[in-house]
Amino acid sequence: MSNPEEFIISTATIINEQKDTVIIQHITYDKLDSVYDTTIFTEPTMKGQLGVNAMEAKKHLYDYLLYDSTNERSFAESIDTSNEVAIYVKLPNSFYIRTPVGKYNPDWAIAFHDGKVKHIYFVAETKGSLSTLDLLKIEAAKIECAREHFKAISTGSVVYDVIDSYRTLMDRIMQSIGSRWLRTAE
Repeated sequence: MSNPEEFIISTATIINEQKDTVIIQHITYDKLDSVYDTTIFTEPTMKGQLGVNAMEAKKHLYDYLLYDSTNERSFAESIDTSNEVAIYVKLPNSFYIRTPVGKYNPDWAIAFHDGKVKHIYFVAETKGSLSTLDLLKIEAAKIECAREHFKAISTGSVVYDVIDSYRTLMDRIMQSIGSRWLRTAE
């Protein structure tokens, strides 16, 4: 390489990426007493246009929902008409998890009718593809941190996962119910 400055910048980037990878592989979260205030759901920071990035909703926390992609819109349409879903919310940007590679904001929090699926809370990240090859490295790292975060704080009552559709959501819930049932039976 004939440019020493470019070499130093490239080398530093590679070293930092590898350092972040090692940190994330060994990350742990501890449950704290701090909680988010409900004002994160009442701050009027959302702006959208119907049909462009907003839609009417029946089971959403608000009468309207802002979405970031056609995949999110399709997912919201499915959960909004689902008999199993009691209420859901597209999580605001002010709700985030701290990770070594930056703040991470999951997409959804979903509550189900008790007795229909025997699982109450689900926090979801919607992606157009479930292939880890399609995720950017930093995004995949944040998702891995979120998995560890929710594993530490949920005591099994909250499930976090990456999904691409309502069908995948319901499949993951049924898997979660089955694995909890097996642990209880042991």
